[in-house]
Amino acid sequence: MGAGLKLHVLSDPRPSVPPVEWTFNADVFAWDEDGPSWRFLRLPVEVADEVRDTAGEPAGFGSVRVHVRIGQTVWATSVFPEKATGSYLLPVKRSVREREGIDDGDSVTVRLETAS
Repeated sequence: MGAGLKLHVLSDPRPSVPPVEWTFNADVFAWDEDGPSWRFLRLPVEVADEVRDTAGEPAGFGSVRVHVRIGQTVWATSVFPEKATGSYLLPVKRSVREREGIDDGDSVTVRLETAS
């Protein structure tokens, strides 16, 4: 740093928003039934509305950062808006599906929390 310049760390003026958590059941489905594809579940519309209301400014593509638990598996990801339903889609990684024994069409209990 140049002579006479000091670095000051400013606190974030935005209030800290505590994470909000929801628990719900949803069905796992393939995006493309004709071959290997991503697997998703759709948040209930009322949960999606609350996520939208509490998440703050969305990231790229309108996504919202979340922490998820299905069974004993916990991971960080994003949910993505689905215009047709007004909900969000949650991608479910292959490693999670294998670890938890989840197949297409299974109904799973999800604990979802907005990431702070």
